Amino acid sequence: MSEKFSATLRIGDLNDYIAPSQGCVVSLKANSVSRLDTSQKVGRVAAPAKTLQTDPVKISLKDCLACSGCITSAETVMLEKQSLDEFFSNINRGKAVIVSLSPQSRASLAVYFGLSPLQVFRKLTTLFKSLGVKAMFDTSCSRDLTLIESCNEFISRYKQSRSTANEECKTSLPMIASACPGWICYAEKTLGSFILPYISSVKSPQQTMGAIIKHHVCQNLSLRPEEVYHVTVMPCYDKKLEAAREDFVFQVEHLDETQKNTVLETTEVDSVLTSGEVLELIQSKSIDFGALEESAPDKLLTNVDEEGNLFGVYGSSGGYADTIFRHTAQVLYGREIKGPLEFKTIRNTDFREVSLEVDGEIVLKFAQCYGFRNLQNVVRKIKIGKCEYQFLEVMACPSGCLNGGGQIKPKPGQSAKDLLQSLETTYMEHILVADPFDNPVIKSLYDEWLEQPGSERAKKHMHTEYHPVLKTVTSQLQNW
Repeated sequence: MSEKFSATLRIGDLNDYIAPSQGCVVSLKANSVSRLDTSQKVGRVAAPAKTLQTDPVKISLKDCLACSGCITSAETVMLEKQSLDEFFSNINRGKAVIVSLSPQSRASLAVYFGLSPLQVFRKLTTLFKSLGVKAMFDTSCSRDLTLIESCNEFISRYKQSRSTANEECKTSLPMIASACPGWICYAEKTLGSFILPYISSVKSPQQTMGAIIKHHVCQNLSLRPEEVYHVTVMPCYDKKLEAAREDFVFQVEHLDETQKNTVLETTEVDSVLTSGEVLELIQSKSIDFGALEESAPDKLLTNVDEEGNLFGVYGSSGGYADTIFRHTAQVLYGREIKGPLEFKTIRNTDFREVSLEVDGEIVLKFAQCYGFRNLQNVVRKIKIGKCEYQFLEVMACPSGCLNGGGQIKPKPGQSAKDLLQSLETTYMEHILVADPFDNPVIKSLYDEWLEQPGSERAKKHMHTEYHPVLKTVTSQLQNW
């Protein structure tokens, strides 16, 4: 970060996007700051080194604040293991490679190629399987499981908050969504223990998919977890860091070539590729993507109905506020809400709220809060006990996940605003809106494996914990 920033810098003084004048990778061996390769475009973390791009680098304020003082060289080494080279290396080594595609990445590629999201999914299925991928899944499916667990957790917290006068129990609300790794990283490294109890314990759709594949599906495929190389396609570079969290590493027993029993460590998600990296793959192979044949998606972990249509929920950033609001209104107050929710814009388009009134009392008040300018205002209110919301759908990126740092950049002559509008329109194209609780795939997962929402097995595999992280590198913004 630039040395021109004052120690008294306040979030309201800045836009969400700023340009760096100094490098952002700090060596663990010395406190010297190396120059950032400005031939790269990055999200929170540096993308793999490239030599062809010449566009100037842009780092958002969330990038700097989320990492609380620059990523370390150790993290960059880890990120190099999540690359296209590693992807092909594992295919060549005979690993059972499984790819899980996010709906935001699907939309990004759809807009770029002028196709529908369903066409992109079917063409990517053809492409990846031609490269040796065993299966192609859809994180809209694992997101439904995440939403169900989140609904269960919220209702439990809500009931507890309204039924007791104990102040410690009341700190269970507001519940804050946990799907955004940029937000989680920032909360752990900067906000500390005061904010962590409010964050939902439910894993993100990416990690939920990883848990399903490594702890359940691989057994049905007669594969050991260490034989599976699970790759997700995401709109965000932060997802690479999320996949590498120690909380998502587990041990498995393994028989080596001498039949000796050993213990190996494996991860729920082995690698993350961004939307832009998938485009790079397509271009490096000189593939005419529009002319590529379409293959039927694998139905095992994909939101595809009998007619071959994709289905999902409202909301381009995961639909957390929308889904939990609807479910709570129906279960606790008997109010079935049909059609889109009427979110009210408060400060700007990145801060919207929706409420439910029963007998003259506002019983539910939720908000969507995107970008660090809005996020900081909410954090301050929580800290002083004046937050009026019971649930917050928090995303670090302005405009949410469709605007993630790993998405495909605007074409020449196309503004970022126009691209985002196209993404919003395309995101729900050919997608049937459906209740996650009616998803037959998720129902079978509970029947065969997880038992019921909030069960001990569900808590073991679908939930996680967060930890305050001590600062080991001095942040130039730590006192803002």
